[in-house]
Amino acid sequence: MDILFLCVIIFLFLLAVFDLSVGVSNDAVNFLNSAVGSGAASFKRVLIVASIGVFIGAAMSNGMMDIARHGIFRPEHFSFYDLICIFMAVMVTDIILLDIFNTLGMPTSTTVSMVFELLGATFVVALIKMAGGADLGFNQLLNTEKALSVILGIFLSVAIAFVFGTVVQFIARTVFSFNYRSKLKWKIGIFGGLCSTAIVYFLLIKGAKDLTFMTPDVKAWIGGHTLLIISGCMVFFTVLMQLLHALKVNVLKVIVLIGTFSLAMAFAGNDLVNFIGVPLSGLASYQDYVANGGGDAHGFLMGSLNGTADTPVYFLIGAGVIMVVSLATSKKARNVTKTEIGLGSQQGGDEMFGSSRIARRLVRWTLSLLVWVRHITPLRVRRWFNRRFNIDESIMDQGAAFDLVRGSVNLVLAGALIALGTSLKLPLSTTFVTFMVAMGTSLADRAWGRESAVFRITGVISVIGGWFLTAGVAFIGAGLIVAAMHYGGLWVMCLMAVFTIVLIVRSNRRFGRKADAETDDALFHTIINSDDKSATWPMLLMYISGQQQKYMEYVLQSYRGVTEAFLKENAGALGKIDSGLARQKTVLKNSRRKETLCLRYLTRQTAIEKSTWFYLSNNCCMGILYNLRRITEVAKEHVDNNFRPLPKEYVPEYDLVRTRVSTLLDDVLAMMRSGVIDTIPTLRRHCEDIKDLISDTYHRAHDQLREGDASTMAVLYVYVNMLQETQEMVSAVRKYLRAFAKLRDPEYRSRPALPSAK
Repeated sequence: MDILFLCVIIFLFLLAVFDLSVGVSNDAVNFLNSAVGSGAASFKRVLIVASIGVFIGAAMSNGMMDIARHGIFRPEHFSFYDLICIFMAVMVTDIILLDIFNTLGMPTSTTVSMVFELLGATFVVALIKMAGGADLGFNQLLNTEKALSVILGIFLSVAIAFVFGTVVQFIARTVFSFNYRSKLKWKIGIFGGLCSTAIVYFLLIKGAKDLTFMTPDVKAWIGGHTLLIISGCMVFFTVLMQLLHALKVNVLKVIVLIGTFSLAMAFAGNDLVNFIGVPLSGLASYQDYVANGGGDAHGFLMGSLNGTADTPVYFLIGAGVIMVVSLATSKKARNVTKTEIGLGSQQGGDEMFGSSRIARRLVRWTLSLLVWVRHITPLRVRRWFNRRFNIDESIMDQGAAFDLVRGSVNLVLAGALIALGTSLKLPLSTTFVTFMVAMGTSLADRAWGRESAVFRITGVISVIGGWFLTAGVAFIGAGLIVAAMHYGGLWVMCLMAVFTIVLIVRSNRRFGRKADAETDDALFHTIINSDDKSATWPMLLMYISGQQQKYMEYVLQSYRGVTEAFLKENAGALGKIDSGLARQKTVLKNSRRKETLCLRYLTRQTAIEKSTWFYLSNNCCMGILYNLRRITEVAKEHVDNNFRPLPKEYVPEYDLVRTRVSTLLDDVLAMMRSGVIDTIPTLRRHCEDIKDLISDTYHRAHDQLREGDASTMAVLYVYVNMLQETQEMVSAVRKYLRAFAKLRDPEYRSRPALPSAK
């Protein structure tokens, strides 16, 4: 039995290695976004700085391990078997949760998941113990006071980070303005000194007591001379930054890189417990059980976990090495310009989220409040602030989403808040703090304009909703899994281990497919980051052609599939095609949204000239999709109800129709791949011929519907509807071909020009 428990501990550490790798890859966005978004340095240099911070921060996280040992539960009332079930359930749930949220594309937080998994699993085990006759209450089994402080610390950090981000950025922008280079002469030294001193104070002084190699005497000296150290740092860094500025060094870039280092260090110090805290607690429990348990896993209580964690340095160093290697090699870590940079971009970009009712109301209320504030504010004051917040004077490197002033505030403030939480033994969510600081600074910078505010507020609400969903799913999931393990024993643990391994493999394969799909958007990002509007149209035309070509390939595949499934009465295939068409509507809308955004980056004349045919081509694509969905819906309903199949005498003529339509779509695709529009007049004539063919077939079927056997009326009604929708689809293809040609050649004429009168 002890061997099986040892296998469980080993498995926990294997999961910890995976968690470390995936966790740092997913959370790299937290400390890389500001440096990448502001263009402070190349991605390689940013990674090097962050890696050093991650490695050093791992050595500061020893005190945080107490959260997993006795921060949520009171170990003196739990047996070794109880805690093994809890620890195993937490790690398995964490992997399952990560897999589910990655599949849904929802944001998650490793801190929230770890805390609520521990809470959910402990809560269920406490219920089991009380139901089994234990004379204990929740106060004796759950560390309710500490758990409440941890939970409040996590969720209060959302509001605190947002408010601090807004206020600090407002002050910084008022001091520097968007044309900050003209305001740096004497202010940059003080700003750099404040930022650097804040980093030193929170990362070294506040975190010094948790360093494993700090002696009590050194800690006492630091505590007694804190004010002296802060004053000395302020003077030193102020002078240093002023000298660097005099030597023509971009001090703001230096601050951003220092902030990246500090935030990466704070991340490792705060979040390492999320990855290895549970396995280390499991190892400590196993060692105590082997030494003192006497083989009684159900009766041996784990009061030893009440002691302070004394994690061996080699564990912390090993974890730091894994995190650094993962950061340097993971493809996920390079995908850093998504949600946060998109929601905080100073310029227009790909608005990833739609509009929601609550966002629209918030924007409306805010606009009303701003009207009132503007009304009571003196005109001179308004003009002064408008000069300080003149976005037209923004100074940003090419491709940057915001400037270096905001990047500095994002990093320094987030690092300080997280380090403060770490020093107080509160596992603040790195994701929560960095994201909300970035949102607060973008709000203060007026990045949320009238045309983007609704979408960005919707995005923020969606992200925060995902965090709360993480908490609920983690609590319930860990509770269910721990109940199964507690009653099922080690065999259920083994089954869960196998299931978890399968999920890990599946998740990695899915990410590989997702990464391949996301490479298609490289051209889109090139377009919206281009400064040369005259060169944008060829790239946009290439992007539109690629997207519409993929769509037409999907149309051909779906049409062939649905007509074949109808003739063969394959309900399963029709159901899959119907679901795929519903998803394709979202894909088509997203493509149209991105392409519409790209139109803004054209010259005014080109945009006006091309927009009509662009919108017509998109409307035709949406019409084709609607026709396909109607064809599929009526066919699926008919086959699902097991009604009569299409009579044999109608099959040959329907085969002819579907063959002609498939051939037409094949020819359209061949034309799109070649890019030669000379064949479009011929293709449009083919569309007319096919419409005539369908019309004749339709009329014959319609006559039979009025005069034929009543038993075939249901299937003939479906058949007639499918022919009607097919005819409309071919008509939409004909219109699309004209728009396709006009986008490429404005002089294209679908009909010969009339001879001029003499």
